[in-house]
Amino acid sequence: MMLKEMQKLPEAVQLIEKASMMYLENGTPDTAAMALERAGKLIENVDPEKAVQLYQQTANVFENEERLRQAVELLGKASRLLVRGRRFDEAALSIQKEKNIYKEIENYPTCYKKTIAQVLVHLHRNDYVAAERCVRESYSIPGFNGSEDCAALEQLLEGYDQQDQDQVSEVCNSPLFKYMDNDYAKLGLSLVVPGGGIKKKAAATPQAKPEGTTATAAEEDEDEYAGGLC
Repeated sequence: MMLKEMQKLPEAVQLIEKASMMYLENGTPDTAAMALERAGKLIENVDPEKAVQLYQQTANVFENEERLRQAVELLGKASRLLVRGRRFDEAALSIQKEKNIYKEIENYPTCYKKTIAQVLVHLHRNDYVAAERCVRESYSIPGFNGSEDCAALEQLLEGYDQQDQDQVSEVCNSPLFKYMDNDYAKLGLSLVVPGGGIKKKAAATPQAKPEGTTATAAEEDEDEYAGGLC
């Protein structure tokens, strides 16, 4: 605590980690977990990478004690920090671990939200296949198929695959996405489809001119680009 007052946060965290190990060796895992979580909060704004490590360590302590609700809460903190740091590969793994625990404790509605978070992370990784697989695997979660979460994700994936930015933006601006944790809501709002939003649609057939009319060169040029460059 004195090191904290002196703004020597890395040194303070080192001592807290050492204390937590002693608590574990002494058979007081709850106190060890509390110490590690405190260290994570202390260093979060200075060294997010270290904070992620500390939150994951705390989650492991709780998981070993079969206190899964506390464990998943700390994993959630780690996942959000990973997303904030745009460490999407690690975030995808962390969210999957959260989802597995929520499934184990039968908190199915939160599993749906974690599937949304997973899909957003995978799409920011430009991995449509992994995003689609997440949704497909989630059909086995009770109640997911037919839920508004499932319908929204199917619409999102369809829009992304068809490079329809309007459809993707509509889904990501819906209350279901906007009122998620702030880090995931931002992922939705910043999601851009590949190809710059040019839809995979056939070009419209130009209308035929009435018989007996002759187009000028200028009109022909205008007609050539009337449908836009896309």
